[in-house]
Amino acid sequence: MTEYERWLKEPLDDKDLTEELLAVKDKPEEINDRFYRDLEFGTGGLRGVIGAGTNRMNVYTVRKATQGLANYLLKHGEGRPQSVAIAHDSRNKGVAFAQQSAAVLAGNGIKAYLYPQLMPTPALSYAVRHLKCDAGICVTASHNPAKYNGYKAYGSDGCQVTADMADGIMSEINSLDIFTGVKKMDFEEGVKQGLIEYIGEDTVTAFLDDVYRESVRGNAGNLKLVYTPLNGSGKMCVTRILDRIGVKDITIVPEQSEPDGNFPTCPYPNPEIREALQKGLELCEKVQPDLLLATDPDCDRVGIAVNQKGEYVLMTGNEVGILLLDFIARAKKEQGKLPAHPVAVTTIVSTDMVDPIAKDYGIELRRCLTGFKYIGDIIAELEEKEGNADSYLLGFEESYGYLSGGYVRDKDAVDGSMLICEMASYYKEKGMTLVDAMNALYEKYGYYKNALCNFAFEGEDGMKAMNQMMDTLRNTPPTEIAGFAVTGRSDYKLSLSYGDKEGTIDLPKSNVLEYRLENGCKLIVRPSGTEPKIKIYLSGKGATAAESQAVIEKMKEAVPGLLGI
Repeated sequence: MTEYERWLKEPLDDKDLTEELLAVKDKPEEINDRFYRDLEFGTGGLRGVIGAGTNRMNVYTVRKATQGLANYLLKHGEGRPQSVAIAHDSRNKGVAFAQQSAAVLAGNGIKAYLYPQLMPTPALSYAVRHLKCDAGICVTASHNPAKYNGYKAYGSDGCQVTADMADGIMSEINSLDIFTGVKKMDFEEGVKQGLIEYIGEDTVTAFLDDVYRESVRGNAGNLKLVYTPLNGSGKMCVTRILDRIGVKDITIVPEQSEPDGNFPTCPYPNPEIREALQKGLELCEKVQPDLLLATDPDCDRVGIAVNQKGEYVLMTGNEVGILLLDFIARAKKEQGKLPAHPVAVTTIVSTDMVDPIAKDYGIELRRCLTGFKYIGDIIAELEEKEGNADSYLLGFEESYGYLSGGYVRDKDAVDGSMLICEMASYYKEKGMTLVDAMNALYEKYGYYKNALCNFAFEGEDGMKAMNQMMDTLRNTPPTEIAGFAVTGRSDYKLSLSYGDKEGTIDLPKSNVLEYRLENGCKLIVRPSGTEPKIKIYLSGKGATAAESQAVIEKMKEAVPGLLGI
């Protein structure tokens, strides 16, 4: 209440915030949720609901975070001039948050390079390295609902910040007063003094040139597409790259074509869920394309639906990752371009089906924690420590994120869209759809099925409940799940594996628990790093699709009991 009253007395320069604060004066629970904590700055930066309060995304929390970043850069910059690249997507307040970030950097004597238009997150990762910046900021909440915005921070390598850097920035943030501890310059004055500079078209073109260099076949002109950017930032870059590979027959979903942070036709703009693609699917019924392509608001994830005899079949992130790995390896092998020691990267929660496919092609498969920065770290290792940059084929996450080159250090739906279209074109020439190709892989390697269960926990009580669930699972691990004995488990926070894979885990510590079952299936529990929810990843395998799905359904039924809800 003390902090709430301080904000009420402050002459806020965003009048919307004052009106919000007055509107909740008789709602103590609402006040508590807004002020019981500061938004936590981590390796994913900041993410939260837009609004007034220390636990909200607003110009004050953004300025404070940027001042913390500025302090960190100046402290570790060894006296060198510092610079930061900034981008934003279509989220509400995105332009203001990006400009205010630039104004704070300028106020600290740090050069800010700012994209003048909304751009995909991977284009920010690209700009950091292309412009030789010391850090990057992307104002986005990725695929979260419309009420959210966020602030992703990047290091000089184009990866999202490491845990050490995030901790260092957070330490600086915590030392600041949100109103009096921030230095800033008037935005237009910063432009006039040359401390704020707009990023030119040459950088955008260079980004697209480097995406195009990852083309496997160069032409997909036989495809007919429906595309939706889900009211986000993907339209310009995706359509330009598809034009380069000859895809001319594209119908864009009109209601989702232009940027709109309210996402009026897809309240949860996530290409992982069917509801977000509904307008695209309706248009497909009229247009009858080969493929529906959907990129999320910051254009780092891409989802697809495939025309299978007139019915549009949604494919999962795991399935597309499997198909892409097989396609890239197959095409490069046919062309005589498969590296001598190829490497692919995926996460601990992604499908086990990649293991036998990688083995067949002689690909070394490396697994990392969830978060594309860890895949970016492995790409950097291949380039810098192992001197083996050309060996990298593909990195993917089950959450619809893909990257086939080292030109950025983040997942890229521009690259993903191009590769998916080339792959669909390749199979179309053979009289097959991507569903046919996936079924052929299932027949060869077995029916691996995956599912994701989400449990949301809002507010302070929700955070406590999530922490209690993780503590209970960690301290009293289950001996059976869904009637199957637990044969092994891994605790990624303690870096230890027990049972069938006894030993230490050589990955950064993370609050993740894995349970391996006697039937070869597994279950992973992970609190989301960007939303107030616990995610349960289920992996099943059977001799048939029905058998595999039956195991998944049995595990789903067991999940609430496992969590104690």
